[in-house]
Amino acid sequence: MQGQPKRKFSAEFKSRIVLDVLSGRSSVAALARRHRLKDKLISEWRDQALARLPQVFNAKADSAAHEQRIADLEQLIGQLTIEKEALKKASLWLSRLSRSNDNS
Repeated sequence: MQGQPKRKFSAEFKSRIVLDVLSGRSSVAALARRHRLKDKLISEWRDQALARLPQVFNAKADSAAHEQRIADLEQLIGQLTIEKEALKKASLWLSRLSRSNDNS
């Protein structure tokens, strides 16, 4: 006898359930009955949300760090592009110089 296929829940659904529990609008048991879920699953979602809550407030600091990293990398790309073009020109100049010396 095979069990039912495992259900998958969207982040939005989990968020609504957790908010209902945290706000006191519904109990874990009532939500579990209504949505045919195990109490333990809802408790896990709640615990995960509470554990990650501080990250919401750190997102701004993380974003600023990412923006600075992007700016640094863009500057490096620009510098490397200029160096590459200079090396192309030097290579072309040296190959012409070498050909002119071979012809002499």
